[in-house]
Amino acid sequence: MGRSLLTHFSMVTYSVPRFASSTSCGLSVGGYLRRTRLIRQQAGGDFGCFCSSVAVSEPVNSESSASPVRKRIVSGVQPTGSIHLGNYLGAIKNWIRLQDTYETFFFIVDLHAITLQYEAQQLLRATRDTAAIYLACGVDPSKASVFVQSHVRAHVELMWLLSSATPIGWLNRMIQFKEKSRKAGDENVGVALLTYPVLMAADILLYQSDLVPVGEDQKQHLELTRELAERVNYLYGGRKWKKLGGRGGALFKVPEPLIPPTGARIMSLTDGLSKMSKSAPSDQSRINLLDSKDVIANKIKRCKTDAFPGLELDNAERPECNNLLSIYQLVSGKTKQEVAEECRDMNWGTFKIVLTDALVDHLHPIQVRYEEIISDSSYLDEVLAEGARKAADIADVTVNNVYQAMGFLKR
Repeated sequence: MGRSLLTHFSMVTYSVPRFASSTSCGLSVGGYLRRTRLIRQQAGGDFGCFCSSVAVSEPVNSESSASPVRKRIVSGVQPTGSIHLGNYLGAIKNWIRLQDTYETFFFIVDLHAITLQYEAQQLLRATRDTAAIYLACGVDPSKASVFVQSHVRAHVELMWLLSSATPIGWLNRMIQFKEKSRKAGDENVGVALLTYPVLMAADILLYQSDLVPVGEDQKQHLELTRELAERVNYLYGGRKWKKLGGRGGALFKVPEPLIPPTGARIMSLTDGLSKMSKSAPSDQSRINLLDSKDVIANKIKRCKTDAFPGLELDNAERPECNNLLSIYQLVSGKTKQEVAEECRDMNWGTFKIVLTDALVDHLHPIQVRYEEIISDSSYLDEVLAEGARKAADIADVTVNNVYQAMGFLKR
């Protein structure tokens, strides 16, 4: 789906968009209610993705048509644990391509990192490390705004405003909350774990985003964001907002998912059916971007394989084989066909040496650049401060519009 969406996205400006619609807020009452019923009728009550069935509204561009405005993308990564190969190949590497085409906002979502028990010193250190890795991987602060989520206070303000419009039943149906709360137990789970999807919605809606890069397992959260944007537009936008002195129209743009065609889901080294994850108890399950050559070699040597002869891609009965060959394809820059032909007759011993060398060669420049950045704290602080200023300029406009539309006295 992510491949076909690009031609349908509308342009975005720094102001909140006006939607081309005969309704008061960019979404008819009937359309909103139909979508709400559609969401609630899902099997098991969980959200699905109905992006292909919803028309993308077209905002009126307030700037001259002779001045092109780039589409806007937002995305972020939690500063919990080490950034691993799955984060890099599934998100960060894609961001590097996106920053040349789109107006991009990449941030470290430190507020999301406290939904479960954590160490304060570790959060502080991991936030700086994550920012340095972003830059070391090739995110260019002259092209993209790079900042820390908590440095833009509008994230928390909008999250609270959105919470008042979010039915508790929507949050109770979120799959990740069910899984994490069951594992941790009720006494160890804070309210933030239940409500963090509302904060995620605020992260996205603050910037009137056209696109949000997501993995297949995150589409449910983006659908909640889309549904919440439409709900607030219906409840407070349009003529209701205009009567309070606002511009009228939609308060939020409804974002679309951008799912990369490859690299969106890198699997564990110890289980080809589980996603590579920071939260997995065994460090053996992942390649961290800062792992040394010896550590990488040891992890690949011990990673799970199978007993089938030869190596092949896209065989559902060989998840580990498919995962390792896909990783090799992505870090080597080769095509799927080239990898298939090169590795068809290899045994696992030979291939693991080839994969290790490819990983070490690919990650070494990133590691060198990371050490340069993390040792220059003034440079890193300057990049993050400038990114937060740019982000706040846009976020403050959105949150002030929402305050006005919801009837708050102007500050």
